[in-house]
Amino acid sequence: MALSPQWLDELRMRTTLSAVIGRTVRLTKAGREFKACCPFHNEKTPSFYVNDEKGFYHCFGCEAHGDAIRWLTDQRGMPFMDAVKELAAEAGMEVPAPDPRAAERAEKRASLHDVTAAAQQWYVDQLGSAEGAEARAYLKSRGFSANVVREFGFGFAPEDRQALKRALSKFDERMLIEAGMRIEVEDKDPYDRFRGRLMLPIQDTRGRVIAFGGRILDSDAYGPKYLNSPDTPLFDKGRTLYNLHRAAPAARQSGRIIVVEGYMDAIALANAGIAEAVAPLGTALTENQIELLWRQVERPILCFDGDNAGQRAAMRAVGRVLPMLRPGHSLSIVRMPAGKDPDDLIREKGVGAMEELLSSPSSLLDTLWTFERDAMPLNSPEEKAGLKERLLGHVEAIQHPDIRALYKKELLERFSAFAFPPREFKPRGSWQKGGFNAPPPRLAPETAARLKHAMSGGARDGLAIAVIHGLLRHPGEIARHETALSRFAARDRNVGPAIDSLLAAAELLDSRADSPISVPEGLPAPPANTHFAFLDKGTDPVDACEDLAEAVSLLVERPALEAALAEATARFETDPEGAFADQQRLLKRKLEFEARLGQMASRKAASPAGRDSDTAREDGPESGHSTD
Repeated sequence: MALSPQWLDELRMRTTLSAVIGRTVRLTKAGREFKACCPFHNEKTPSFYVNDEKGFYHCFGCEAHGDAIRWLTDQRGMPFMDAVKELAAEAGMEVPAPDPRAAERAEKRASLHDVTAAAQQWYVDQLGSAEGAEARAYLKSRGFSANVVREFGFGFAPEDRQALKRALSKFDERMLIEAGMRIEVEDKDPYDRFRGRLMLPIQDTRGRVIAFGGRILDSDAYGPKYLNSPDTPLFDKGRTLYNLHRAAPAARQSGRIIVVEGYMDAIALANAGIAEAVAPLGTALTENQIELLWRQVERPILCFDGDNAGQRAAMRAVGRVLPMLRPGHSLSIVRMPAGKDPDDLIREKGVGAMEELLSSPSSLLDTLWTFERDAMPLNSPEEKAGLKERLLGHVEAIQHPDIRALYKKELLERFSAFAFPPREFKPRGSWQKGGFNAPPPRLAPETAARLKHAMSGGARDGLAIAVIHGLLRHPGEIARHETALSRFAARDRNVGPAIDSLLAAAELLDSRADSPISVPEGLPAPPANTHFAFLDKGTDPVDACEDLAEAVSLLVERPALEAALAEATARFETDPEGAFADQQRLLKRKLEFEARLGQMASRKAASPAGRDSDTAREDGPESGHSTD
């Protein structure tokens, strides 16, 4: 029976290691880990630690180390397959049935490991040969120490298209092709994949060579600057992080892991003494690679070049991780200076400059906000609305409900502060003993009269009345929504005059967000059972203004939607198919409109202010009386 690495990884992920070990060892909580006296040797002070997030145990005394399977085989003496079957039963997984072909594939993998190991040794030998002089000169120019060159296994692939085949003649050519070392082309002889390149081995978490990366040395030569092995039975680039087998132990000591764009960046950091750096292999960061990172630390640091390509790579990573976010797990992002990679920065300003950047990375949310805010000009209401739409699109990708709600609140607050900066407040009033005495803001008598006349003439629906009362309660929002309200007022003959009267008076008001305008006597009150939280005194001011913004959006959208529906209906006789399609699309939008209106009611009912709304309304502006 052969078990794939993917299946075993899934088994480990579904197993809570502390629960397995806790059956026979008394564990004590220690931060995010558990500790105990080591069961593998006698000791009085606990040095045995169990980490559920990373899925391993480790003793700092006797160096015992392993996962759940290793625990059952080493501590309880179970055969490997018995241990796997016991854990699989507890995890609700079926153990794959015996498959002779799987056993054959496992044997072939072992043989391919022999191929890649032999190729690696040959590449290292070629680096030291006369043909490797240019490659050695390149390594010297990068400032890599002899220790780093040896530790990372640098080698050299000659230009000869058949050199590797001759050197590895003891292996069948089909194996060289399957290991990705040779390329097979129809109607042509196979040839070596890597030629005239500085070579680097790509290793798995056990340190075995599974693939190669090659950097071209002749800048005028044809071909990509960097070339990686293709996916093979040994190598899945979407499930592999370059240098993880070295970086993981270093990350456990430092508490951080750094993701750079390429393997040469990872090596440059290691050369400067920063050992906990890894790199994806020619692709955007994948879900599997993110999970590998989260097994090491909760908040990996992504370090991307400061150019446009680097920022696009950062946003691809952000887009990939948003649906995966869970409590405590995220990403941090470091943006390199424009045109610099880690090696450039270290060589020009020293490792201290790199450490300074790594010490203060941006959060995922900060990166998302900054990128979208700076992505394009924001000079018009339409462009600002586009920013909001993009931000909410990212929010909707988040699967965890609590994280999604928190991201939405934070991003909308930033959007409001950016798109609707508060006006300078110049109070009128007098200073008296105890502080500034400002009178409650009021509409001028003629403005109040126009507003009352306009509302008595047609503004009778609940949404319109609620919005007008909301603007009176939060007068600072009148200027914020001035453009949208102006377009609406010009289009709507019923509510438009009332809105116009408020807009005309806005410049003359002594208004602050926390100072409601006295409601003129005789103004129609909002419905007794209002759906709108922004009319309740107990609602948080920030939440109230966001709720009011949504209501304004609905008010402005409604006449345009109704006009479009009427136009589509009128076209039925001349264009029945087109009119029907437009009508269905618009009806769907109308349903969405009603759903948004209903969601406001749901939020209102769920809020503490909503539950106490009757009490709040007794002395609120809706009553028709003036407020302080």
